[in-house]
Amino acid sequence: MFSVLHTESSTGWGGQESRTLQESVGLRKLGVRVVLFCQPGSVLGEKAEAEGLDVFRCRMRKSYDLFAIWNILKVVRKENIDIINTHSGRDTLLAGIAGRLSSRRPVVVRTRHLALPITSKFTYNVLAHRIVTVSEYVRNYLVSAGVPAQKITAVHTCVNLERFDPGKTGSGLRKELGIDPGAPVVGTVSILRRKKGHHILLDAIPDILEKIPDAVFVFAGNGPQKENIENKIKELGLEEKVFLLGLRNDIPYILNSIDLFVLPTLQEALGTSFVEAMAMGKPVIGADVGGVGELIKDGVNGYLVRPEDSDSLADAVIRTLLDKDKAETMGRQGMEMVRKDFTSERMCREMYDLYSSLLKEKAG
Repeated sequence: MFSVLHTESSTGWGGQESRTLQESVGLRKLGVRVVLFCQPGSVLGEKAEAEGLDVFRCRMRKSYDLFAIWNILKVVRKENIDIINTHSGRDTLLAGIAGRLSSRRPVVVRTRHLALPITSKFTYNVLAHRIVTVSEYVRNYLVSAGVPAQKITAVHTCVNLERFDPGKTGSGLRKELGIDPGAPVVGTVSILRRKKGHHILLDAIPDILEKIPDAVFVFAGNGPQKENIENKIKELGLEEKVFLLGLRNDIPYILNSIDLFVLPTLQEALGTSFVEAMAMGKPVIGADVGGVGELIKDGVNGYLVRPEDSDSLADAVIRTLLDKDKAETMGRQGMEMVRKDFTSERMCREMYDLYSSLLKEKAG
């Protein structure tokens, strides 16, 4: 069996870190020795330790931090690491250099989680032996940016169906918030950043309420746009219609309590929140950007709308809420799609097979 070192210089928590933890836990179940290298204060490190994984911590102060490189080299040697998988820009450079310097010659894999333009091809074309992307969209972008196609493998980010299971989850959000039991609830789960498009949904709400006056909207998440969102809610007079739930750790409960999931994101590598909502049997609406189209099949499991278009968004929400039979069918279609193609077990098996093939190539 082989060993994998995941490195992550980000200290926060989001889809990227969640995927890394999912993969780490899943690979361990397949018999892989998994170790993580994080910065002090890393949320990923804390969650990984809670799962019983070994975590090493070191400051990664800059992209050429010799002390951090030296510490990564020590971990590679001490833990007999065969694969280094890097995740953010800074740790990718540091761990990539360490991997190339190590006498163990570990295979260096660079996972690209974002749909943002790359600033340097060095970590992709020189340091990494293989690049993993979370969607075909990101893979195609890297190819267009000059990264050799044969070096890139797309492995979709997936969800843990043991956690996202509507049969095992409560749905008492209406009661918690004092919402009428019969009122349709539209929800979104995302960090409150402008690129997630909360302002577009807010612009659409008055039109939605003209057709469906009892509709209610819930936003789960926190972030830098919180104050702007609060101000916009007040400007539009939506204080009784939009609930800001803040950062929640019970996302399956939130999703199980809503009727429709909406996220008019402006930029998305894939959109794990859509997968989570579909796993809970909810129809989904998203903007046709990035890798979102790899998840939402328009008219089948939800609707794709034009980016930054509150009118088309309002139309899609109204259509979905007014046709309950169609909404239920789309929810079932989405759940079937997730159970077939987007399970955590499938993601981890694909990564396991990739790592194994890379080590066979190295041995050859």
